[in-house]
Amino acid sequence: MKKFIQTYGVAFLIVAIYAFVKLPVLRFDFISCISVLIIFFGIAGILDMMLDRGEKTSKIAKYNFSIAIILIIYSIAAPFVASSPILHAKSYRNLIGEVKESEFSKDVSPVNTNNIRVVDEDMAMKLGDKKLGEVPALGSVSKLGKFHIQSVKGELYWVAPLVHRDIIKWITSLDGTNGYVMVSASNPQDVRLVQEIDNKPVKIVYQPEAYFLQDLHRHMYLKGITNVGMTDFTLEINDEGRPYWVASLYEHKIGYSGANAVGVATVDAETGETKRYSIKDAPKWIDRIQPQEFVTNQINDWGLYVKGFLNSVISEEGVLVPTEGTSLVYGNDNKAYWYTGITSSGGDESTIGFMLVDTRTKEAKLYKQPGATETAAMRSAEGKVQEKNYEATFPVMYNILGKPTYVSSLKDKAGLVKMVSFVSVEDFSVLGLGETKEEALRNYREALASKGNNIKIENDTTTDKLEGNITRISPDVKSGNTFYYMTLDSNESIIFNATSKVSTEIPLTVVGDKVKIAYQKGEKGFVDIVEFDNLTLGNKPEANNKQTTEEKTVEEKITNESENVNQ
Repeated sequence: MKKFIQTYGVAFLIVAIYAFVKLPVLRFDFISCISVLIIFFGIAGILDMMLDRGEKTSKIAKYNFSIAIILIIYSIAAPFVASSPILHAKSYRNLIGEVKESEFSKDVSPVNTNNIRVVDEDMAMKLGDKKLGEVPALGSVSKLGKFHIQSVKGELYWVAPLVHRDIIKWITSLDGTNGYVMVSASNPQDVRLVQEIDNKPVKIVYQPEAYFLQDLHRHMYLKGITNVGMTDFTLEINDEGRPYWVASLYEHKIGYSGANAVGVATVDAETGETKRYSIKDAPKWIDRIQPQEFVTNQINDWGLYVKGFLNSVISEEGVLVPTEGTSLVYGNDNKAYWYTGITSSGGDESTIGFMLVDTRTKEAKLYKQPGATETAAMRSAEGKVQEKNYEATFPVMYNILGKPTYVSSLKDKAGLVKMVSFVSVEDFSVLGLGETKEEALRNYREALASKGNNIKIENDTTTDKLEGNITRISPDVKSGNTFYYMTLDSNESIIFNATSKVSTEIPLTVVGDKVKIAYQKGEKGFVDIVEFDNLTLGNKPEANNKQTTEEKTVEEKITNESENVNQ
């Protein structure tokens, strides 16, 4: 009995040390759990042989080795039988859940240009490093972690923690690194180093770059999260600005494969307080529960195994594949979605549509919108200014003027944003470029109109309407184009700008004319006109009606005065 306790007690201790280092998931649908058992029985067999005083191996040692060998064979054979797509193609296809077809304009609300992203992850890193460099003492002991985009009080920011540079810096900074960096996704000038909240210092104690008990994964494991997989460790901040680590929890749905998120866990980056939530119960400030890798794999399986495994490798009839690259987009309801284009097998620059997957619930919707791939849109934008050698960032899809539109930034060799491009998903030859988002939108609107697209004002959240009399109007020629500048008595603080492309009535308009306009919202009192209608020119009904009303009012006034005199 003593020998039995010694053998298995030492084996258990060694396995416990192994678990502390490797953090295996203690579920039978994870191979790491089988590995723990193999190590346990293998070590137990070796220890039993070492303690055996006889010349022959004891029965207990043989028993332990036999179990270890069986488990090794099982760990090789079981995944193939239980997880191979050859046998489980239908299960892989259904892992994404029901994919509903929907209408783009119905589900994706038009976006305001102020909320359009022009800063990508690479540029956020450059801006963050520059901000960190402004505090030399801080940059010498810490570095920026990975940036993740997220919605903070309705605005999009790239957020990255300050993390330890190496183990030496960790030993000298056991109280944690000093805060995090926020970079606005829509305004490159908005870069913040957050080191205090409510006059209290912000410390990132628990992080992936820490060691031993401060290592984030190990801390969560020791807090009891041992029976599910953990992945996608992301620093997110709540509405008060407090930093939390968010990790997706997952299980395997198809044998030892088919990873699928089942919940989320949060860790207070400073105190280490750990909480576990189901998908339904997760706090609203958490943007992402469904990891990008999981969603991409499930979309790929959904399209690949449409008619079984053999069809996917032989005829490929009806096979659909996601386009290269996935991006995180936000709807007008502040919900986050994973976006990817969908193309047919062997497709080059065209798509049959795209898919949006809710990053929390994994609700998937397919939009059959034939058009260009993200890569084709990038090449189209770069080709428009090929002499400048700008490189386009991976585009984000938006509802612009009621049309699905790729929006990307054009950067120079130094990685600085020089231009913004709007490219139609339906036709990548229709695009608008500009040094600002507003200029790009104006050019995109003109490109759409030149192709005969009917742009509805209700689909344009960047416009407003105004009616009034012209108080000043003057032309100005720039680069061969005549621009007309005007002011209205209904709002003289704004200077309006337009060309004759907007309306042929503009060159004929004079001071005193009554006009009705829809204009591009802008900054500093200078805005672009989207639609122009001269109500005075040609005695239009609206002007005539008002004139008739004014004449009647004058006649009634004269009549009343005459009656008063006679009385």
